[in-house]
Amino acid sequence: MNAELLKEGFLSVLDPLTLLLIVAGLVIGVFLGALPGIGSSMAIVLALPFTYFLDVVPAIALLVTIYVGSTYGGSITAILFNTSGTPESVATTFDGYPLAQKGQAGKALGLAISSSAFGGIFAVLVMLFLSPWLSQFALKMHSSEYFALAFLGMAVISSIGSENTIKAIISGLMGIFISTIGVDPITATDRFTFNSIELMNGISYIPIMIGAFALSEVFTQIVGNQDGDNGASSKIKVGAYKLREFLSYKWVALKSSIIGTVIGILPGTGGSIASFVSYGVAMRTSKNQEEFGKGSEEGLVAPESSNNAAAGGAMIPTLILGIPGSPTTAVILAALILHGLQPGPQLLTDQPILLYSVFFAMFIASVLTFVVGRFGIQIFELLLKLPYSIIATFIILLSLLGAFAVDNNIFNVWIMLIFGVVGYLMKIFDFSVPSLILGIVLGPLMEESFRRHLLLNNGNYMSFFHSPITVIILSVSLLAILLPLVFNKKTS
Repeated sequence: MNAELLKEGFLSVLDPLTLLLIVAGLVIGVFLGALPGIGSSMAIVLALPFTYFLDVVPAIALLVTIYVGSTYGGSITAILFNTSGTPESVATTFDGYPLAQKGQAGKALGLAISSSAFGGIFAVLVMLFLSPWLSQFALKMHSSEYFALAFLGMAVISSIGSENTIKAIISGLMGIFISTIGVDPITATDRFTFNSIELMNGISYIPIMIGAFALSEVFTQIVGNQDGDNGASSKIKVGAYKLREFLSYKWVALKSSIIGTVIGILPGTGGSIASFVSYGVAMRTSKNQEEFGKGSEEGLVAPESSNNAAAGGAMIPTLILGIPGSPTTAVILAALILHGLQPGPQLLTDQPILLYSVFFAMFIASVLTFVVGRFGIQIFELLLKLPYSIIATFIILLSLLGAFAVDNNIFNVWIMLIFGVVGYLMKIFDFSVPSLILGIVLGPLMEESFRRHLLLNNGNYMSFFHSPITVIILSVSLLAILLPLVFNKKTS
């Protein structure tokens, strides 16, 4: 690492205009990230036209800080209303919302802020010191390792959201099936489309996620609120938060940040997969596994540390290899090209200051998230003082807007409404909504990696065992599935 370039990159970020854009990007990102269906990718797309007349350093600084802010912003509605603002925050709902229902919304928001800042700062430090080496590691990952990684993500949280492991596995398999709807990625043939043009592109998991989590929760509250009170929001109080409460989970945050950074570096993955995997690992290694899904603080720290670390990690292959590490960084990649730059190994020699400027912009944004976010926690209490009828209306409107905004297509609104009912019924019959969503998210990665590996190895299934990394990951995955089943059988 060149100390002189490091200094110049830092000074370029301290430019008043760049600092102003970093603050603005963080605020915009948090706001848009909290809106269901918007997400970091759409937030950056909306901001992209405003960067045309900016120099490259302030322009990219604005976009990457929107990325950081939106990744955290999704946790706000996930914790307060069980409505994941972004795909990265789905795992945050598992324990964030139950914590809020226990009257610990302030603590949950504080833990989310601290974890987000920790994960972001950790990833930036990794980027500064290990970027070239980590990029080479990412290039050595092949289809079998990607399949094993996706399988691990499914396996380690097979029992999340349901007391019945079998029903949770069935829910995950349902999600995988839904992910196969559309055009086959290998043969380009239609699958389960029933001659419907809308289904040829598959079903986006964002309207499914909004319906299964947000809308189903509204249905649950309305049906269960027959005595005229204000619903669940009247029982949620923000309360206080102290930093030492996060420090007691520093090792969970560190472990999850490492997982998030590594997964973020792998091209085509992103924060949603990282948060699921880190959540599952945190649960399997915790001494209090029974608390997960019921308001575990570890279960909140893990995904929030991981998804923000993945945001930083995803910038490594984007900038150094020219390969998007996530859907959001694909938009940032396009922005770099629009500004006349060619991401890839040559960027290190042509624009070395830009590389360090991006890292420092993300570092400052992560620090600001922690400093400013802590003072803003009490503001969210104003939302919770509203009657639940108003909050429910607000959630429904946001859900309709978010589902429509995915492709500006009314078809996604119908999908959201259908899965609102499906999610409600799954809760009644003790199936796992999180496992369903996880299957939809990880299904394409599992299928494409599995089939691509077989094509490259002439259909030889034993070739999966030629890679030690694949064997280790698959072994851990099988243990994660079998041990709960054996344990439940012994205790029944």
